[in-house]
Amino acid sequence: MDIGGWLRSLGLERYEEAFRENEIDETVLPSLTAEDLKDLGVGIVGHRRKLLDAIAVLGAYASAKAPTAEAPSTLPPKSPQDTAERRQVTVMFSDLVGSTALSARMDPEDLREVIAAYQKCVAETVQRFGGFVAKYMGDGVLVYFGYPHAHEDDAERAVRTGLELISAVSALNASAPLQTRVGIATGLVVVGDLVGSGEAQERRIVGETPNLAARLQGIAEPNTVVIAESTRRLLGNLFELKDLGAKDLKGIAEPVRTWAALRASSVAGRFEALHPTSLTALVGREEELELLVRRWSKVKTGEGQIVLLSGEAGIGKSRLTAALLERLADEPHTRLRYFCSPQHTDSALYPVSVRWNEPQGLCTTTPRKGS
Repeated sequence: MDIGGWLRSLGLERYEEAFRENEIDETVLPSLTAEDLKDLGVGIVGHRRKLLDAIAVLGAYASAKAPTAEAPSTLPPKSPQDTAERRQVTVMFSDLVGSTALSARMDPEDLREVIAAYQKCVAETVQRFGGFVAKYMGDGVLVYFGYPHAHEDDAERAVRTGLELISAVSALNASAPLQTRVGIATGLVVVGDLVGSGEAQERRIVGETPNLAARLQGIAEPNTVVIAESTRRLLGNLFELKDLGAKDLKGIAEPVRTWAALRASSVAGRFEALHPTSLTALVGREEELELLVRRWSKVKTGEGQIVLLSGEAGIGKSRLTAALLERLADEPHTRLRYFCSPQHTDSALYPVSVRWNEPQGLCTTTPRKGS
């Protein structure tokens, strides 16, 4: 058994030397206790808890499978179907506020209907924004953005989901007003291992990010989305945020700077929101830029032109457009911008999210549904 590899998969490679110096191998590992881990120098409670949980998984696997002389290792063997992988994932925890109080005054069947309606609301909202509901935990829901399908804007999708979820849950037709709170964090994890069986089977995620998201959800006020600094850095100016300062969170080694996501911002577009500072020089697109300039020259002579920029996300379409606008800065022109919603693709019901008429400085939100 590769103890170092096992520790690295948990994100705890810092203890590899201590395990090696104390001769911790596959025969000793399953019997380690919390006190043993303290003696090994694992002083952080969250790290001890993570190690003990992982050791319990190894022990459960070893006891479920009869040992053989050829395979004495307590680590589960990798199967051809093993799909675990290292990914950057944005994790969202959502919780129904006041469920304990509801259970005290509601009939169990009525409470069951309330929670079922809440879970359905979460699932539909998450699906609309391209997330993945990983697990229902009573009145809590664990959601991944970036697994199994990754998008360039997973952090943005998660925050939009959280804000939309607050409105959707508040609008549920329930016997009592419902509120939710949401915690969101982004980071590297190992995700994809199948654990459990039957209806209890789930995709396990290993890393600090899920714990951080859960802790943020725990400190959130009702109907509030709280995000970690790791998520905020990916958002640019897409949202109006309130700085909540650094928070000491249980199981997290260092104080975490936290933010409350209030609403989507009114910036002109995603490109500007994600690039608030001056742009770097455009490299390797001289031919495409000159083509656009030639088309503009024909427009000035009264010869109408249409140019379609098409390509995979992130290859620089918006940056090329920005370069063209820099060329035209000193020439009279009118620019109309129509922003389609990236969260509602392949649908005729959400064609336009905002229209921007630059010379007049006018920004108009256009109703999308039913347009």
